[in-house]
Amino acid sequence: MSFSELPLGRFAAALGERSPTPASGTATAVTAALAAGLAELTARFADDEASFAEALRLRERLLELGDEDAAAYTEFMESRSDAARQRTIDVPLEIAERAAEAARLARSLSSTSSGSVAGDAQVAVLLAEAAVAAAARLVELNLGGKDDPRAARARELLASS
Repeated sequence: MSFSELPLGRFAAALGERSPTPASGTATAVTAALAAGLAELTARFADDEASFAEALRLRERLLELGDEDAAAYTEFMESRSDAARQRTIDVPLEIAERAAEAARLARSLSSTSSGSVAGDAQVAVLLAEAAVAAAARLVELNLGGKDDPRAARARELLASS
């Protein structure tokens, strides 16, 4: 079962269980998906079809990434292979990439939104920025201090979000 299919309370409880997944990567992806959902809401009220479609795409992909992160970590814990380790780096990096996109979209919507959804757009920016920071940190942790271009990319995303 996909974590995105769980009721919110069950998902939150699953995060607190003594099990390897779901954990920080999945939580980070879901946080970014929530930001994209708020951007989607703002775009709907603005009748901005292009931004709505982009927010929807980001929300769906980020929820997929939450499941992919859990699968990558589970595979690594079982196999300890280098290929599995690479996935524990690549997936959080993509979470950071998509979260940065969500932050840019929400920031753009925030600058043009008003009324009842202005706060939603602003909170979307904050949630997406937090997800970028968290995902970038996971990339660094999973690299274990190794010099790798993915660490530089994660830092770049963090600095630009």
